[in-house]
Amino acid sequence: MPDSRPSADFAYNCPVEVPVRVLGGKWKLIILYHLLTGPQRNGELLRLVPGITQKMLSQQLRDLEHDGLVTRTVHEQVPPKVVYTLDPDEAERLRPLLKALCDWAAYWATQTGSEIRYAAAVR
Repeated sequence: MPDSRPSADFAYNCPVEVPVRVLGGKWKLIILYHLLTGPQRNGELLRLVPGITQKMLSQQLRDLEHDGLVTRTVHEQVPPKVVYTLDPDEAERLRPLLKALCDWAAYWATQTGSEIRYAAAVR
């Protein structure tokens, strides 16, 4: 698994590289958006993120967990219940970022005549 946490001597060329490195890719921001609404089980995330495969969802969740953004909790029961949540401190830091992206998306959709099918409010 690639480590998005660079060593102490790593230097970025501009601040935008940091979120691109940690949150980049097709799925991570979408997963985080849905986790902002509350804890989610694997099957719920698969339903909320159409087009993602189980393998890719698992990998993205592992990466987010490794980076300290997501917590994976296994409840000992039969069948096992696994719940993913955003780390509360990270959720508060990510909320304004995702809200800004949602606001820009609404603007862009209006400008281009696009439709946003699912839009839970990011508060």
